[in-house]
Amino acid sequence: MIIFTLMAAALAEPYLYDPSSNSSKRGRDLALVLDASGSMAQSGFHTKERFKNRYETSIDLAKDFLKRRLDDNIAVVVFGTFAYTASPLTYDLEGVSYLLDMSSVGVAGESTAIGDALIQALHTLSFGEAEKKVIVLLTDGHHNAGNSSPRQAVALAKEAGVKVYTIGIGEKSGYDAALLETIAGETGARSYSATHADALAKVYEEIEALEPSTIRSENYLKRNTLAFYPMALAALLLLGWILSQRGMLSLREKKAEL
Repeated sequence: MIIFTLMAAALAEPYLYDPSSNSSKRGRDLALVLDASGSMAQSGFHTKERFKNRYETSIDLAKDFLKRRLDDNIAVVVFGTFAYTASPLTYDLEGVSYLLDMSSVGVAGESTAIGDALIQALHTLSFGEAEKKVIVLLTDGHHNAGNSSPRQAVALAKEAGVKVYTIGIGEKSGYDAALLETIAGETGARSYSATHADALAKVYEEIEALEPSTIRSENYLKRNTLAFYPMALAALLLLGWILSQRGMLSLREKKAEL
């Protein structure tokens, strides 16, 4: 009966909330803006895995970057001919990584709408409450599509106090380096270039060093699952019962032989 009760308790999935995480959650609102246009299908960006295209490599490095931003409220915007919010601001980094895996080259069209991408990111960040908000824009092309210009987006970013860090990947001749430097400079951020995957990883490491600011997260609670404990105790008791039954059976057999 004890074993049965413990197994039933484990199946009920008991848990406890840890309210201490409410006051300790710190970081910033950060939007990753990823270029998924046709040019991101080029391979050779990764020095070891040559068959991986630029977008696949960028996704892998973005996921590694997110794993180390535990205190940030993260959003993801994917763009090509148009831009869309792949993930709203969230602390659920596993969910963000899953959504990143769901995207692919060309999912938003073949062209490059940098202006629309930045405005979409600003709209997504407007729902956050952090004192400091940051956009990380990654692209390998020139602005050639969309309804909004990068100049309009920069003006809105400056008005909202949002820094825009820009990353150009591939050779500088392949993307508008001057535009990316202007976007970053006018918003008080920095512009980077990465000709291969290792260089992009180092760029993410530098961005990682941004100082955190307080984020309100009153509704965030850490859930601690307790099902393991009754299940483990039930397993131990079951093992003990089996061993005791075998011992009794062995004892009876010896008595029968005598």
